[in-house]
Amino acid sequence: MNARQLQELGQSLWLDNISRDLLDSGTLKRFIDEWSITGVTSNPTIFDEAIRGSGAYDQAIRESAKRAAPDEDLFLDLALADLRRASDLLRPVYERTHGLDGWVSLEVSPLLVNDSKGTVAAAERIHSLAGRPNFFVKIPGTAPGIVAIEECIFRGVPVNVTLLFSRAQYLAASEAYLRALDRRLAAGLDLSVASVASLFVSRWDKAVHDRVPPPMRNQLGIAVAGATYSSYCEMLTSHHWQRLKKYGALPQRLLWASTGVKDPEASDCLYVEALAAPGTINTLPEATLRAFVDHGQVKGVMAPSGAAANATLRAFKAEGIDLKELASNLQIEGAQSFTKSWRQLMARIEEKRKQWIAA
Repeated sequence: MNARQLQELGQSLWLDNISRDLLDSGTLKRFIDEWSITGVTSNPTIFDEAIRGSGAYDQAIRESAKRAAPDEDLFLDLALADLRRASDLLRPVYERTHGLDGWVSLEVSPLLVNDSKGTVAAAERIHSLAGRPNFFVKIPGTAPGIVAIEECIFRGVPVNVTLLFSRAQYLAASEAYLRALDRRLAAGLDLSVASVASLFVSRWDKAVHDRVPPPMRNQLGIAVAGATYSSYCEMLTSHHWQRLKKYGALPQRLLWASTGVKDPEASDCLYVEALAAPGTINTLPEATLRAFVDHGQVKGVMAPSGAAANATLRAFKAEGIDLKELASNLQIEGAQSFTKSWRQLMARIEEKRKQWIAA
């Protein structure tokens, strides 16, 4: 099986989807048992689609209509109920890999994107309410987010760093993780606080699709990933990391996010096949997972040197693409998109609660 081939070369496949229907039907368990899925990620858009498209949440929303709790608290109740079940399904993976794999993820409110202290408080609350060891809190890798990420790791909250779009943004997240571990070591604390760093891939190609010649389309995201992977490999061989590893630290694994293909003329397995790399994670939308299991191929492994990736990046610069500016814009747009989805999600929950109150 294609998915098992990736697992054998050292890459984990996580599902970028969660819903009560996915759990109740046994589909997620089947993905874990048969398709080598070893983690689950979520975001506001995923939960908005799950609640909009299913009646599975109506009973819980109806019961909450009798209470005066905020919509955000109701959402947390709904999301945590789903993710605890997913976490329990993945617990054997977590135990077998000694905490390297088998994780689920839930995002802090995107409204906190510029509030470091608020993010830390929210992350601690979510982690405490989750009550599972294999539970990541997702925090965006923006400037305020980096401050919060370091503090959360220091306090023992496992973090999935989201909304990273470039090598430089990845390095900021990696350095925050290492600083937090240094602080834990100095304080005599256990260093086995897990983290992943999620690099978004396909949005690069969507952003430049009409700005470059056709032969260059759908290459930029993979090149950015290749350059970032090279830095990830360098980090794992650094003296700094090796010292922390000696004291029990876990690597902050590099995760490929946004790997659903947005160009209808490109292969639906493009990013899965191109981003095969040991020690990394690829989180896939359900449609992409199904496509790869059906007809995807493992054609090779990413080079750790980054030479070819850097050559491709230079070619895009020669076409007038300002990579640094675009990375910043993509991160801002990503945060705005999650905020919009969050507001839609809260509005949907409020609407459903009002319907039950009126009934």
